[in-house]
Amino acid sequence: MKLAPLAVISVLAACAQKTPPPPPPPVVVIPPQPQPPMGAPLNMRIPEAADDGTRKTVNSSVSTAQAVWNLRSAYNVAALNCVEPEYAPILAGYKDFLKVHDKSLDKANAELTKNFNGAFGKSGTRERETYQTQVYNFFAVPPVKSTFCNAALALATEIAAVPAGQIEGYAPQGLAKIEAPFMAFFDAYDQYRADLAAWQAKYGGIVVVAPDQARNTTTTARPGPPAVQPQ
Repeated sequence: MKLAPLAVISVLAACAQKTPPPPPPPVVVIPPQPQPPMGAPLNMRIPEAADDGTRKTVNSSVSTAQAVWNLRSAYNVAALNCVEPEYAPILAGYKDFLKVHDKSLDKANAELTKNFNGAFGKSGTRERETYQTQVYNFFAVPPVKSTFCNAALALATEIAAVPAGQIEGYAPQGLAKIEAPFMAFFDAYDQYRADLAAWQAKYGGIVVVAPDQARNTTTTARPGPPAVQPQ
């Protein structure tokens, strides 16, 4: 009986030394999820880059005649789509281009007709139209319109200085210049995909808790990850 008071004291001491509750989960502020460049769709198909960084497009490895015609197609798309006042020289330049280089354009057109008919026989016209539709669609990709129009404006000045009969020599470099904004966009889109993959790997499993909820709870819908305050 003499030990009873000591037992009571021990029990009281044990009650007084309860294990403190665990601290709330750390609040992690995550950066915004990466978004596609230039307002592009989330899952857009683009020409894949080879190991050397090059991309195969409708303008890759084409003949001189096809380069002339694709340049004409790009210029045509710009004349139709770049309608803001600052781009007025494009339409005027395109009209002059058709007049100054009419013989070269006729020659290129005839050569391409011959080439497609030789390669596809009776389906030559259909194959060429299908290919040209791809060319027009390539130069009409909406996210690139602004930079494309700027490139076309510069191109209009350059083409105006090309004498009649010499567009064949200029076409490959002119085509590369008008295609450059699209190549830059494809590079930016690839970077976006890489950034998104890294973001998902780091933050994809974190449960986001609204700020008002984070003040009133220390639990999340899934065990393990910390609570997150969206930035």
